[in-house]
Amino acid sequence: MKQNPHYSGNYNNLVIRNITEKDIPHIVNLQRASFADMAAYGMIWPKSFLKSHIRIFPEGQFCVEIDQRIVGSASSLMVSLETDYMDHTWYDVTGNGLFLNHDYNADSLYCADISTHPEFQRKGIGTALYNARKSLATKLNLRRIIAGGRLYNYCKYSHMMSAEEYAEKVVKKKIIDPVLTFQLKNGFRFIKLLNEYLYDVRSLNYASFIEWLNPNYIHH
Repeated sequence: MKQNPHYSGNYNNLVIRNITEKDIPHIVNLQRASFADMAAYGMIWPKSFLKSHIRIFPEGQFCVEIDQRIVGSASSLMVSLETDYMDHTWYDVTGNGLFLNHDYNADSLYCADISTHPEFQRKGIGTALYNARKSLATKLNLRRIIAGGRLYNYCKYSHMMSAEEYAEKVVKKKIIDPVLTFQLKNGFRFIKLLNEYLYDVRSLNYASFIEWLNPNYIHH
């Protein structure tokens, strides 16, 4: 089989494609496995939300299959922020998760979520999904990709340092955070912290505002 252009790992039978409605039950199960901590308090996509994403912006919804099993997924929409680095919450920027605010005339691809099944983590699945997003941003001539990422391990350090100090130490590679460190390795840069971004016990509701600038962007 021809190697998937978005993927450089060891699975020759890996497929990255857009999500369809028949995939939705599998995506929900994947989210339960990937975000067990958040699933416990209902913070995963309901089926109706995934249907909304596919209806509104089908080309922005990706999944990864290995041996016809869905092991990764990523949901995205297009937005333009009033200012490049304005404070926002996950709920505001994603239209309360339904993507009703998606705008095909926007300049930024927003990463609403990304998930990899625990059995397949650290095997290049997440990077493949980010590469697919970068290809989409290039195809649509978007200026950048942005996201708010969980400060996944901040709960272990909050008694010792502020969230700002924690993020700074991750950027300087003094602390490894499974989410922010991974995003930095994938070419994103840390901009600033977002407070009360999303209800998340692990990150104490903080998120890192990250950005990838499209090197092929053509300004009109």
